[in-house]
Amino acid sequence: MLELCALDRLQGKKNLLAFSAGGDSSALFFLLMEKDISFDIAIVDYNLRSQSKEEVAYAFELAEKYDKKCFFKETNLPPANIEAKARAIRYSFFEEIIQHHGYDNLITAHHLGDQLEWFLMQLTKGAGLVELVGMEPAVVKGHYTLVRPLLFVTKEELRAYLQQNNITYFEDQSNQEERFERNFIRHHFSEPLLKHFTKGIKQSFRYLLEDKKLLNPNFEERNELIVAKRPKSAYELKRTLRQMFKAKGYLLSSAQVEEIIRQQEGVIAGKIAFALTPKHIYIAPYIRHKLSKKQKEHLRKLKVPPPLRGFLTKKKLQLPECTE
Repeated sequence: MLELCALDRLQGKKNLLAFSAGGDSSALFFLLMEKDISFDIAIVDYNLRSQSKEEVAYAFELAEKYDKKCFFKETNLPPANIEAKARAIRYSFFEEIIQHHGYDNLITAHHLGDQLEWFLMQLTKGAGLVELVGMEPAVVKGHYTLVRPLLFVTKEELRAYLQQNNITYFEDQSNQEERFERNFIRHHFSEPLLKHFTKGIKQSFRYLLEDKKLLNPNFEERNELIVAKRPKSAYELKRTLRQMFKAKGYLLSSAQVEEIIRQQEGVIAGKIAFALTPKHIYIAPYIRHKLSKKQKEHLRKLKVPPPLRGFLTKKKLQLPECTE
């Protein structure tokens, strides 16, 4: 029996499964059906492999057979930084579907191997505990929750399940290419470790997730505005910034963190506005909103940071510092 987690988050809710036709998401498709969990699927074709057309056809075949909706996006990726661009396109597509169709949860097929790969990748870059344990069974993303039921299931367990149940799936040959950092770490480190120490690694991640809860920065979201008390130490400030941006679906690099602290206010990727004041940190969607001279002067007197003004005016919100 495979150990699935966070299933209580899915029962009786409207769920969307991120599907690729690979072994992980194909196994999860049938595991969710076994658990009587309702869901639809979404798949992206990046036009990187000829096999991708067969994968999309398989997704539609499953959807028709088991009476599910299948959302599909086709796109072309430029050669540079493929993994990051594919992820950005994929999650943007999923979030559009979620918002338009009112889904409660996005389900992904991340498993124990993915969790260990992330840990090792962050370890090599220099990270604290909160960043090392980046994957959690359920993460609230504002208007939906990201759920990872397979987080304590190994790749080998999934393969055995697929074989035992004679489930069709596709192998992505690009997973063998070690020019991608994740693949290099998988083949040389995470897979050998899991082969010999699966039980201990599973237990360690359980403990680490509990420890992470105690260390997580304390911030709250108010109508898409994320607010945190500004930490006193530089380390806590950097950690808080990473977690706040992650809550908006954006992973900051170390250079970006340093730049944010240097600038104190601005916009990241043209989408996320930030402001660091003596008392607080604010993160919000960046909105261009035409303001009258009277509004501009009022906001200036209240010392509302310019990057946040459009968002706050449109949402009719005030910053805590302006009401204290």
